[in-house]
Amino acid sequence: MSRLSWRWWSRNKNKSLDDAGLSSERFEGGDRRHLLQALSALVGGGALAVMSEPAKARDASDLPAPKRALTGRDETGKSVFKSFDVTPKVVEIDSNPGLTFYELYMTEGVPRLTGFEPDPMLEGTKAFPGPGGTMFRLISYPPKRPEGWKPPPGVTFENALKEMSEKVPGMGDHFERGAPGMHTSDSIDYGVVVRGEMTLELDDGQKVHLRQGDCIVQNGTRHRWRNLLPEPCLMAFISFGGKRG
Repeated sequence: MSRLSWRWWSRNKNKSLDDAGLSSERFEGGDRRHLLQALSALVGGGALAVMSEPAKARDASDLPAPKRALTGRDETGKSVFKSFDVTPKVVEIDSNPGLTFYELYMTEGVPRLTGFEPDPMLEGTKAFPGPGGTMFRLISYPPKRPEGWKPPPGVTFENALKEMSEKVPGMGDHFERGAPGMHTSDSIDYGVVVRGEMTLELDDGQKVHLRQGDCIVQNGTRHRWRNLLPEPCLMAFISFGGKRG
């Protein structure tokens, strides 16, 4: 299981970006650079840029994976901790090492709040909740890859999306083929940068740079994430399922 690198990165670090063009076609041989760019956009890694001092991009970690405290009630009605451990549903994306989903909890409809509900993550996960449902997850995004980094052998843009959809059912279906990284969901997403920094991009190239503690409210809009630093970024998301007007 991957562990997260939560080391603080100085805010005055030079964060220049080479916004190279992306392609969703199959990439082989001499086009490995383009595949890297597409995968980076797909999951938040910054586009490849030449650095004067190549950074040591770390996907592994010095700290253990985040724990989840799950509460409930005992037979007398008293509040108790049902568990305090890493969520049973941790999803690692092999096509993009370092991209890890910590699936924490989800509900559908109006919760009954009996205190005896089973842990829904024991049954699996999904990309986004249906109308009225909720999804709580942490996502660890890989750092910007250092110059010369190559994706795992045999990885293509399409099979990367397929793997994502197999492990987080339906997730790859939300991503655009013609604009790698861009995706849309029928949900309102509350997001918080827990560690690291992240750039959020909307239509027409509109961008905002988020630092630790910064928050976003994503109102079902088209967007993509880019991690421009040589450090992983950990973000928390709570999604509320909705319907298009």
